[in-house]
Amino acid sequence: MFEQWMSSEFYGNSVADWAMAIGIAIFAVMLGKIVYWVSRRFVRRATAKTESQLDDIVVDMMEQPIVLAVSVAGIWFGLSTLEFSEWAARILGNVFQAMIALSGAWLIARVIDGLYEMYLVPLANRSENDLDDQLLPILRRGTRFAVWMIAIIVALNNAGYDVGALIAGLGIGGIALAMAAKDTISNIFGGYTIFTDRPFTLRDRVKVAGYDGFVTEIGIRSTRLKTLENRIVTIPNMKFSDAPVENVSAEPSRKVVVELGLIYDTTPEQMESAMRILREIASAHGSVEENILTGFSSFGDSSMNITFIYFIEKDGDILGTQSEINMSILRRFSEEGLEFAFPTQTLYPILPVSESADASPSA
Repeated sequence: MFEQWMSSEFYGNSVADWAMAIGIAIFAVMLGKIVYWVSRRFVRRATAKTESQLDDIVVDMMEQPIVLAVSVAGIWFGLSTLEFSEWAARILGNVFQAMIALSGAWLIARVIDGLYEMYLVPLANRSENDLDDQLLPILRRGTRFAVWMIAIIVALNNAGYDVGALIAGLGIGGIALAMAAKDTISNIFGGYTIFTDRPFTLRDRVKVAGYDGFVTEIGIRSTRLKTLENRIVTIPNMKFSDAPVENVSAEPSRKVVVELGLIYDTTPEQMESAMRILREIASAHGSVEENILTGFSSFGDSSMNITFIYFIEKDGDILGTQSEINMSILRRFSEEGLEFAFPTQTLYPILPVSESADASPSA
């Protein structure tokens, strides 16, 4: 009775054939579980002893996809022992190939995630710029999306679908989307330019598009400046790609040019003394570099002008240094009797013609 039941057929195969196919599939699933257990118990211990962390990442990310691949292969092998119609065999073959493609995509995506967490995230955390912290998640999702899209296209192609029309449709849709999001894409590429070229970093003072301020935030689409008037300005990132950017914070030192005008009653000796005093004041200040320039530059309309040039160190207090030097100039010039000029003009009276004739000597 049992032998007769085992030899009875269901869908073109005997019960014994079905039992063998199911047994092979169950064995494949169990084999996958064994592979997973061995990997957890022995392979991970072996990789933990190595100095490199790459093997740990690869093993951790490959475990589950490999278990799935072994299970799928075993199920396919079990089903291949059965007899199916041509239509059913083709459907099963397409499904199997699609499953293999998706398993490969899962494996690649998990390895990419592991490398991302192990290498790129710590690298972004160590940088001062927060743009990479915002770009990396987008890069991660974009890479995973690309992997899965390729896998889906391969799976559909293996399943017998015509993916050419699908790809053409995606291409047309992509062009339309790109045209609609042209400014957004330009801003994203502008943010990528900021990240790669690094024309400035957070807290740098920059001048761009008529604005002067400190960088408070660098985003994917825009960058925010806090102007010298304490106002927040949001500038699209594409402005940094097509406009000059002046990084004030990157200057090695701050150049200060002072024009001083002395009265025309100043003697040559006093003029030389004035230039000597200027050099002494600048040399005595701790935030001023050694490159100090003074010169009797010009004769003005109402003053004799001295050009005084000095350089404040990068880490020096710019406003405080200028204030201290100007106060020292004011004190020293006052002590030496050096007078500053101010715009003046002398008016001469014009005599009437009759008075001029009377005042002229007679022949």
